[in-house]
Amino acid sequence: MRKTIWTPTLAWIAAALSALVLAVAAPSELSVMGRLPSLKAKRLDQQPISLPSGLAANRTLALIAFHSSQRGEIDSWIEGMHLNQDRAIAWIRMPVLEDPGSARTRGEIENRLLERHISNGERARLVPVFTDREAFTRAAGLSGTEHASVLVVNRHGTVLARAEGQFDEEKGRALRETLLARGND
Repeated sequence: MRKTIWTPTLAWIAAALSALVLAVAAPSELSVMGRLPSLKAKRLDQQPISLPSGLAANRTLALIAFHSSQRGEIDSWIEGMHLNQDRAIAWIRMPVLEDPGSARTRGEIENRLLERHISNGERARLVPVFTDREAFTRAAGLSGTEHASVLVVNRHGTVLARAEGQFDEEKGRALRETLLARGND
């Protein structure tokens, strides 16, 4: 008789424990979408910025390139979303560069970027990040470094939306909606 009393009780306890383990182990929206790592950087106009807390708006469009060959993909998003004309959207260009390990080499890279981006507006929006590319990619929940990525991030670093590669009208519309939505970020 004891066996029949304990069997359903043990089965119920096992089911409850399994549900608890699954609830804790299941991916959260944050782990699925990713998080912009906390970094100290310097905009190309030499203004220091703490990422992501120092972003200009609570929701910012971050155009992330991993290689100079991705400049065309980034430009397609700037043109496709009319970012240079639309004041409602806060955005930055963020080249993610493998940290060379020396201030001198970082300075040389910044000087090459300064030669390419001569206007003050461009320099204020360009935030080169020297870090471990692979670690950055993993933290931000990106698929890789083969294409440029476009992220909507908040000041907590939470990735709210993302796209990659060349501009796409439908993806651009979805990113714009996320950027302009009012939420509890």
